[in-house]
Amino acid sequence: METHNTAVAAISARVRTFAEKQEQFRVYHGSTNSTRKSERRADNTVDTSGLNHVLEVDDARKTALVEPNVPMDALVAATFAPQEKQGRRLLPLVVMEFPNITVGGGFSGSSGESSSFRYGPFDSTVNWVEIVLPSGDVVRAAQTGEHADLFWGAASGFGTLGVVTLLEVQLRDAADCVELTYQPFASLVEASAFMEKQVREPAVDFIDAIAFSPKSTIVCLGRLVNEMPKTTSSRPSRFTRRSDPWFYLHVEQRTRNAREPTVDYIPLIDYLFRYDRGGFWVAKYAYRYFFTPFNRITRFILDRYMHTKVMYHALHQSRLADDYIVQDVGVPFGKVGALHQWLDGELPTYPLWLCPLRVRRDGPPEEARHGLHAEFADPSKPEYLMNFGVWRPGSLDHGAFVEQNRGLERKVQELSGKKWLYAHAYYTEDEFWQSYDRAAYDALRAKYGATYLPSVYDKVKVADANGKVKGEPKPMGGVRPFQGLYGVYKAWRGGEYLMPAKKPRS
Repeated sequence: METHNTAVAAISARVRTFAEKQEQFRVYHGSTNSTRKSERRADNTVDTSGLNHVLEVDDARKTALVEPNVPMDALVAATFAPQEKQGRRLLPLVVMEFPNITVGGGFSGSSGESSSFRYGPFDSTVNWVEIVLPSGDVVRAAQTGEHADLFWGAASGFGTLGVVTLLEVQLRDAADCVELTYQPFASLVEASAFMEKQVREPAVDFIDAIAFSPKSTIVCLGRLVNEMPKTTSSRPSRFTRRSDPWFYLHVEQRTRNAREPTVDYIPLIDYLFRYDRGGFWVAKYAYRYFFTPFNRITRFILDRYMHTKVMYHALHQSRLADDYIVQDVGVPFGKVGALHQWLDGELPTYPLWLCPLRVRRDGPPEEARHGLHAEFADPSKPEYLMNFGVWRPGSLDHGAFVEQNRGLERKVQELSGKKWLYAHAYYTEDEFWQSYDRAAYDALRAKYGATYLPSVYDKVKVADANGKVKGEPKPMGGVRPFQGLYGVYKAWRGGEYLMPAKKPRS
């Protein structure tokens, strides 16, 4: 804690210099999974990249004291300790499914994953945060009580209310593996109705689904278990090694022509990060872009480039990410069919990821009703949203590409849904604030002296005040495949992306 406090004091002093001049600053987090580039500059940057340690795991209280730049694989390694360490094996309630997503990123971006049907987004599993206010003062903000308004404002606030420097994360008892049942459905709407029932089942620990086509959706129900049944002769399914299959391809093969449930037993770590290799299925588009056959042999040979940490870096450097639709949107269960029908007509996307999220904020409504998602504390609003992961190449015509994204945003608004803001927003400012609670957010910004910082809309927008989308020059003139090769080269030059990550201090 002494080292941590020294680092926070330096960050506080740095922020205070910007506050005195009312000058905007950027936060440099280091190399993490993000949809935006993070650059370190001497003139306008607050550097928090050194806050990357797990400071404490409390077995009795089932909590972990974690700095914001700890990636999920390092947090899991610290809590899911081997038996010889004489500690309880614990697990964060929500584990983001890409290993390099950080604790701070999950909190400020409201990440939701396959256990979020029960526990909510990652921010709902954090007890309190230490945050450097835009004035430079350091305070603690908790879910209830102490600065609860600031806590819920900073959750999904993308750093626009201050710099989070420490978090207390809730944990639960872990197990050796996950019993994963694949339940096939002939339609996405039938699968959604099934998931709506399963979110109330206490025996279920994880829920998500993959729609492979309009007539094939596989719901994946997970349950933590300590060992495979002795009657099971097959070996555990693995997904993290070079020779292992990509998870979605494995599911597709296991359930081909299936009419009854199929069961796998998966080691816990392999389950948690099952989508890392291939980035769900987005990496398959890279094979097409580079004119490369997509098969087991080429996936084996190119495996080191197919992990999300490397892919994000290459996509940013090449600017190829500008040509892909990467959107996560949620609608109430009753509107799932309407959104799917619109997608099939306007933006057909398969595979399609589905994940039910509990968005209701528990606790005193007057404390939780703050920030962008203030309505999540309102008991009259839907308790759950069904997340659609819409990830695919967009139109090569820039105008049509923008309209594809804006059309999806408009449809989600029409269906009383929400778009998760880790991706770029194509809204105009007026459209943006029709979906998010500006009054609650602006009140917090004024109360905590954050009005000189960029707003959330400023940070996530793509369109300018006139609704026009700014474009930036692309490497190698945007010529295929040289633009992509530039990104691969930059990933190769950033050698840490291709080497095993060092374990942070615990």
